[in-house]
Formats: sequence, structure tokens, C-alpha cells
Amino acid sequence: MECLDTIAAYGLRAIGIGERLLPRSDFTLCQQFTLIGSGMIWNIYFGTLALLFGFFLATAVAVAKGSRRRWLRKPAEWFIFVFRGSPLFIQFFFAYFLFLSLKGVNPFFDPFTSAWLGALIVLFLNTSAYSGEIFHGALQSIPKGEVEAADAYGMSGWPRFRRIIWPTMLRLAWPAYTNEAIFMFHATTLVFFSGFPAWRQKGDALYYANYFADKTFNPFIPYPILAMYFILLTLAIIWIFGLANRYLNRHLPQESRARIRFRPNFLR
Repeated sequence: MECLDTIAAYGLRAIGIGERLLPRSDFTLCQQFTLIGSGMIWNIYFGTLALLFGFFLATAVAVAKGSRRRWLRKPAEWFIFVFRGSPLFIQFFFAYFLFLSLKGVNPFFDPFTSAWLGALIVLFLNTSAYSGEIFHGALQSIPKGEVEAADAYGMSGWPRFRRIIWPTMLRLAWPAYTNEAIFMFHATTLVFFSGFPAWRQKGDALYYANYFADKTFNPFIPYPILAMYFILLTLAIIWIFGLANRYLNRHLPQESRARIRFRPNFLR
């Protein structure tokens, strides 16, 4: 019953529901599991919204990069180059001081200096650049025969893109895009190290893991707990994206379907 009381008190603390004060001493394993799990809510929030909105921007960037019009192609190329060519941590750093400067000019930018919005924007732009390059590569790999068949049926413009090009692009890009999604959720831990503050101690999972490591002088309990949560999250992502992958490849023979494989990015 004591552990159930701990879950009731701290299970939603990361979003401001439940006990406000953190435990100060006599830390239990249940407290560490509960509070680090509570912080995972923010990691899921950052990763889910960044991928959701980044998916549409990535599609637009990929199409723009493949365009023959220079005024569309060049901004897309530079967008991808800047966000893929610079470390994510540096992007957090510059974005925070940019929003802080804009806040001094106009109070409208006050929410942008908080992690829930400012860090989310950085993650959104970062994943859009990486995903845009993945989608662009898939666009370049679309068999010309499919496009020619669409032309033969009289399709052009938006109908051809929506019914032929876009579904084929997703089918080809999905395994690589799944790995980008996994990395994006892992990258949400960098929010803790960025300049964006955790308002009223409503931090992410690493915030609470670091808190317990500092208080107990023993990092070998909270950090493995944190790793376990991310492994479970990764398995959930692989399962969800695997369902989408099977749907995208439902018209292909079983032996011809691309399989999703987790390939860690050791260098980013």
C-alpha cells in the first residue's frame, strides 16, 4: 500500500498534479520508479509533438528540395544543411538566447523561453531537417515507371502526388524514418541540459534521475531505471511504426516487404 500511495502522490507530479515537494531523504525504489516515470510524460510530449508536426514540414521540405525552382530548392537545402550540420545541443543554446532576446523586445515571446514551447520548437525543426532528407532520398528513389503509369492514366499535379508519389515515398522512407523517430525520443533527454528551465521542478525523466543521483550519490539506480523506461518506449515505437509499415506495404508480397530494423545513430 505504501508504494501505491507513492504512485498516487508522485505519478503525475511532472505535470503539476499531486505532491509538490520532492522527497528529501530515505529514498525508496518505488519513489525513483514513480518520479522518473512521471518525467517520461514530458519526453513523450516533446517527441510526439515534434514528430507529428515535423512530419508535415519534412514532407514540404523534401518536395521543395526536389523542385526545379531555385527559390524553393535553395531554402530547403540550407534548412537541412544548418540543422543537420550543427549539434542539437548548440541549437538549444542559440534558440534559448534568441527567444530570451525577443522576450525583452515583446512579452509575446515569454512562453518561448520555457521548455514546453521553446525546446519543442527546436526539436520540431531538427527532426524536420533529418526527416526531410530521408523523404527527399525516397522521392529520388521512386521508380519512374510508377510516375509514367500515373501520367498514362491522366493524373498530374496534386492527384498524382497524393495517390502515387506520396504513398510510395512513405513506403520507401518508413524504415529509415522509424529510426529517426526513435532517435528523436532519445534526443528529448537533451532538454535537461539546455538553457530552457524546468518550471516549478516539472522536469523530464532525466531531471528526476539526476535529482536522485545527486541526493544519494549513487547513479547506478536512477540511470538504469531511466534506461529501462526508454527501452520500453523504443519497443513501443517499433511496434507502432511496424503497424504503419505493414499498412503501407499491404499490397506487396510478404517476401518483398521492407522490415523495420533498429539501427542506432552513434554519431549525430
